[in-house]
Amino acid sequence: MTIIEERIRAADGITLAADCYRHDSDRPAVVLLHGGGQNRHAWAATARRLHTHGYSVIAYDARGHGDSDWDTDGRYHVEQLASDLISVRAHVSPDAPVAVVGASLGGMTILGTHLLASPDLWQAIVLVDITPRMELHGARRVVSFMAAHPDGFRTLDHAADVIAGYNPHRARPDNLEGLHKVLHRRSDGRWIWRWDPAFVNSNFAFLQHDSADGAEELDAIGQLLIQGARNITAPALLVRGALSDVVSQESVEEFVQLVPHAETVNVTGTGHMVAGDNNDAFTEAVIEFLDRTT
Repeated sequence: MTIIEERIRAADGITLAADCYRHDSDRPAVVLLHGGGQNRHAWAATARRLHTHGYSVIAYDARGHGDSDWDTDGRYHVEQLASDLISVRAHVSPDAPVAVVGASLGGMTILGTHLLASPDLWQAIVLVDITPRMELHGARRVVSFMAAHPDGFRTLDHAADVIAGYNPHRARPDNLEGLHKVLHRRSDGRWIWRWDPAFVNSNFAFLQHDSADGAEELDAIGQLLIQGARNITAPALLVRGALSDVVSQESVEEFVQLVPHAETVNVTGTGHMVAGDNNDAFTEAVIEFLDRTT
């Protein structure tokens, strides 16, 4: 399997880093978009399995994440992220069908494309533990984790301990080499995240502390995403982590009211980071859905 690293230029000039797994089958290409604070490497196992199953795959770093450009003006709103996804979709295949899978922030970005462009862009849609209405305490936990340790970590062991505390559904790894994909070493020797701090500070500061305004601001984002959800026409699958604190079962039911043709699945024993907590079960659900609907 050959993975080609590509650079994709967004509409406003931001350059996005992508890994492309090309396949010559007639199946649609699949775009994979990670959650906030992650990068394209989070999809490596899923991308390989999709490719083995006959799909071309492109996994890219959202602006301000991984190896993609940081926005010097701190523009990380849904509109910019959605515009980037539309650019990636055009790069992958301007005319042929394309399916898209988005986790958390990536799912919000997919909903955002339905406010900017025709829903016919997509042959199929998979949203991973994200709905227009998010649970405030879960969203706050995610953002608080991203905002913590702005000066990084003295050692990878310290970083591993912090990550394990944030995600108790997953065993702490003994081999820390994988952390090089989410952290890089600064000139002073400290390990810092591979994302732009402005991503959190410019867009989600209201979730970093207990504030009466937090619920109102999160609801305003939800209302925007509801508009996008109502525009979905492609086959849609919502994958929820059964232990998620970001998406409740009530949120799932509300989503199905917005998108009556959507299918849903709960992945047992997983939290918000569904694909990382149980990649086999997650990827199996995605492949089954794509095989049947595309």
